[in-house]
Amino acid sequence: MKSNWKVLTLIALFSSAVTLFAYNLLGFNKRDVVFSESSATPISRLASLTGNAPSGAPGDFSYAAESATPMVVHIRTTMTRTVRQQQMPDIFREFFGDEGMPGMGQGQGRPRREQGQASGSGVIISKDGYIVTNNHVVQDADEVEVIMTDKRSFKAKVIGTDPLTDLAVVKIDANNLPAITLGDSDNLKLGEWVLAVGYPLDLESTVTAGIVSAKGRGIGILSRNQQQQQPGAKAVDTPIEAFIQTDAAINPGNSGGALVNLRGELVGINSAIASATGYYSGYGFAVPVSLVKKVTADLLKFGNVQRGYIGILPRELDSKLATEVGSKVGRGIYVESVTDNGAAKAAGIQKGDVIVKMEGAPLDSDAQMREIIGRRRPGDVVTVTVNRGGTERDFKVELRNRNGGRDVIKKEEMATSSMKSLGAEFNNLTDKERQQMGVSGGVRVSKIVDGKLAETEIEEGFVILKANGKNVKTVKDLETIVGSVKEGEGLLLIGMYPNSSRTLYYAVPM
Repeated sequence: MKSNWKVLTLIALFSSAVTLFAYNLLGFNKRDVVFSESSATPISRLASLTGNAPSGAPGDFSYAAESATPMVVHIRTTMTRTVRQQQMPDIFREFFGDEGMPGMGQGQGRPRREQGQASGSGVIISKDGYIVTNNHVVQDADEVEVIMTDKRSFKAKVIGTDPLTDLAVVKIDANNLPAITLGDSDNLKLGEWVLAVGYPLDLESTVTAGIVSAKGRGIGILSRNQQQQQPGAKAVDTPIEAFIQTDAAINPGNSGGALVNLRGELVGINSAIASATGYYSGYGFAVPVSLVKKVTADLLKFGNVQRGYIGILPRELDSKLATEVGSKVGRGIYVESVTDNGAAKAAGIQKGDVIVKMEGAPLDSDAQMREIIGRRRPGDVVTVTVNRGGTERDFKVELRNRNGGRDVIKKEEMATSSMKSLGAEFNNLTDKERQQMGVSGGVRVSKIVDGKLAETEIEEGFVILKANGKNVKTVKDLETIVGSVKEGEGLLLIGMYPNSSRTLYYAVPM
């Protein structure tokens, strides 16, 4: 018995050392937030539950369910939208005025505000109240409420969002919360049992079980959402999709909830379902925790995600493309072109090369490559193995930032520089102006001096309601969105003039 206590003590010390190392490595020693990562050693109770069952046997799910459930919260959001009824034709207004025709309600054609509510899930990642969820759960929310499993309710503040991975971090004012342990999604195996924990269909906390059906799955859902939010605008950046696919039942409301292994460790954030009806019909998809760790660390430390760029135009290789380009291999990432002054070109990678490995791992898909790069920052060095003419060669590629440099770019620096390039002055709408226009927020272009806006047909007085598909309620919102636009990409502004009901679209080259 004494020897068992010694072993358990050693395991506890090792786990503490891993947590402390992660704390310093991820930069949380500069912020008041800590999350814990798992050790490779399984816990004794789990071992006793599964006994001598083979590795593929389901065993007992109760430990993982009991461990994870208190750390998964219910998120309710409230948002306001403006609804405009059909305008009265001018010819009738001449006879009946703005009050409307007989039989028509007063105020026909005027905007009115409607409140809507949505529901999702979130996972507590630190004892002092930081919670990770999906971007689409809190996007455009006026208010965010977090409800714990013990029924306590908190107002939450959105700390940061990243639409390109569909992740967000919110914060509640609480301490000594049960925080989940972060697992290792890289070592997940196909067929391994996992549990999905969340609040589907606005129900109480719910646990479902399934297996890992696939890894590194790209389904195009984030790209489609980006196109819907920015119609006609050139994509600012490419979303990162390398989902864990599972057949555990995931339904609306599960978004932002936890995908855990049998040790109760977080291996993914549930994000999407594949369904023709909008409800569970076979498969769900989760953002791997390896990506979650990096994105949340960036949002907390820098205020925005620090993305490294390799500087190539990739094409996923198959037998047909291999024949077309005369490749000596049939799997990997074909380099269609390299960016001038980009990381790949500086390292010696050329057009026509085929990337077959990255960081020593065989590379089969574009989604897999984007996830590996997405977990790194500008200045990080990645080992890229290339097949060139039948011979493999290794290259050390130092990733660069969006401006071609190697330094991290903080949110404030990006926003300030980009806003100056617009060459205009902006101010928030007053409460009275918002009420008159029937909007919940907006930013007026008060003065145009020179710069990017002067190159468009935007006139002073224009009220910006959306930029690149995101709601603009304050000047700070506009700064954040403009700061995320890459140089050479476009900015789509949507809004109206105060005395007009027409919605206008302006494309601003950046």
